[in-house]
Amino acid sequence: MEESNLLPKQAKAEHLCVLIHGLWGNPTHLDYIVSSLREKYEESSLQILCPKSNAGTLTYDGIELGGERVAHEVEEAIRSSAEQGCKIRKLSVVGYSLGGLIARYAIGLLYAKGYFDDIEPVNFTTFASPHVGVRSPARKSHFWNVLGARCVSTSGRQLFMIDSFRDTGKPLLSILATPGSIFMLALAKFRHRTLYANAVNDLSAVYYTTAISRTDPFTQVDDLSISYVDGYAPVVINPDRPILLRPKSQSLIGWLASTARSTISVLPFRLFLFTVVGFASVIFVVNAAYQTILSEKRIRLHEQGRSGVFYNTYRVPLIMEGFRNAVEDMYETANAAQKPEYISNPVPEEGPHGASSEYPNSTQPERAEAASTSKEPHQCADNTTTHEEGDAPFPTLALTTAQFRIIDNLDSVGFRKYPVYIHQVRHSHAAIIVRMPRESFKEGKIVVRHWIEEEFRI
Repeated sequence: MEESNLLPKQAKAEHLCVLIHGLWGNPTHLDYIVSSLREKYEESSLQILCPKSNAGTLTYDGIELGGERVAHEVEEAIRSSAEQGCKIRKLSVVGYSLGGLIARYAIGLLYAKGYFDDIEPVNFTTFASPHVGVRSPARKSHFWNVLGARCVSTSGRQLFMIDSFRDTGKPLLSILATPGSIFMLALAKFRHRTLYANAVNDLSAVYYTTAISRTDPFTQVDDLSISYVDGYAPVVINPDRPILLRPKSQSLIGWLASTARSTISVLPFRLFLFTVVGFASVIFVVNAAYQTILSEKRIRLHEQGRSGVFYNTYRVPLIMEGFRNAVEDMYETANAAQKPEYISNPVPEEGPHGASSEYPNSTQPERAEAASTSKEPHQCADNTTTHEEGDAPFPTLALTTAQFRIIDNLDSVGFRKYPVYIHQVRHSHAAIIVRMPRESFKEGKIVVRHWIEEEFRI
């Protein structure tokens, strides 16, 4: 008998961790997270799955199709592990960027099919995921909100919330955050829910949406007094300490200098618009139209069960009974150039319907009563607030009523929210997970280390 047959097989782990990439992405974007998990947990302690069925322009096909593909791969992994004699008993899900929304859809499907009856949901984490969409906060129709929504096929319409999902008459992102939906019930099952949001320089998904927040305290980050988590400074911001504006008095010369710096900072982008966009926009729009046609064809094949896998088993009721009434750089640069608008009187907070009974074990973030005076409370990293004499307001963003409702409903479930301040790159979206091995992305290693050491549990 050969020696190899005498060696015992290494036991496979009962805990499966699923890592989901973002728009235009592929599984290699998550290589650093995979390697970091492997440094701490061997295969006998943790199985890792990076779904491959949404790579590249397949992410144009929408959150629904993406979620169905991921759910199918997870089911296959669970089935394969069982055939090898190891039953999956715990599940963790991690989503990066658009992958966070796909993850929320996928766990809803798994919940609806009964997987959470036998498998314990442990960790749910998102990195820079646009939970509240990507529209630029504006009271009137913004040019970017019109153009951007039509550049990435179905995913674009869903991210800008101009879609009408199935027969609900609502955008998919609203359905994802509807109390009583399979997606919210699934999310509430996870023992630990954590998110990491870039405070500055995220050209793809800005702070308000990745942090699920009505305000953005970091628009003038140099004027803030920020506390960091011990051992992870100056990157991971402490969610338990208030973010305060430093008192300052600025002379006329200082104001002029500040204005000049602000003007100069936008000159490169304006120069880019005049010199490059004229040509590049034609290519981008033509490519977007072509990819949209391909995406719509894939969606039809998907619906007909002709894509290689029959997905009709995932077309389950979205709302549980009893609750029914309840080219990448250019795209990102154009998105980042949009300036947010604010409202002087915040929209009244609509408490989530039945939050106390639906999510009895959730952490209810403390929220202050909205006010339009100079004593409006400061927004802390975890949505708690502090009132101090002389505090200056962080104004409420001009979001839509649907977006405010999404924020309230997701906050009712409870997330541990970590703002991240990455200093060394001008585009922090890729750096937060070290999407590629660049020296300038090294601050992202601190973010991943914090997640693994402080938040991830097996």
